[in-house]
Amino acid sequence: MTKDVATQGLMKARDWESGWIAGIYVGPHRKLVTLTAEERREIYLKQTLTTPEAYAKRMFAALIDQARGEPWQWGGGWEGYGKRFASREGQFVAANTLAALGNAKLGYEVRYDKCKCEGLWPRTRHAFIRNLVTYDRSEEHLRPQLGLYGGAFAGGMISTTWKPGSHNAFAEGGQAAVEQVGWGTLLNFFTEFSKEINRKQGVK
Repeated sequence: MTKDVATQGLMKARDWESGWIAGIYVGPHRKLVTLTAEERREIYLKQTLTTPEAYAKRMFAALIDQARGEPWQWGGGWEGYGKRFASREGQFVAANTLAALGNAKLGYEVRYDKCKCEGLWPRTRHAFIRNLVTYDRSEEHLRPQLGLYGGAFAGGMISTTWKPGSHNAFAEGGQAAVEQVGWGTLLNFFTEFSKEINRKQGVK
């Protein structure tokens, strides 16, 4: 009995962990329905504060900053990593908050819709394109991701207020927007193929 309980516990932990790789999405066989204000608030909190995935990306990004020694004034070790993580977290919260406000004002869709197509290349292309465009409030017409990239650009600019040394706010904003292309596409890719990835892990 003890062995069975332990096995079930490990399986639940594995299944819970597998959810980290996927963002909030709508399945390929479900119709997009315009979000309410309450639903937008719930998604914002999940994407920003209340799920492990909300922090994992910044932990990884801070690790890259640590390896590059950027900014060098923060030094190394755990203290330097802590400052870099806090910086990434502050930048992300600012960017996501502004993006959420912008998307709410424009009525733009904030969820990823899984591709109704089949095959590796069509689904990968869909994941990339949906990082650049999203649906308006009609859920039928695609529009540029103005809220998402506007928030990323502004978050990069805001981060210059606490970074040591001299930083060009527009350059930091541009870099943050470029990073959004990479991070957003990667998240969409994992979300698109989350079912297949989970199966490889043995997740039912």
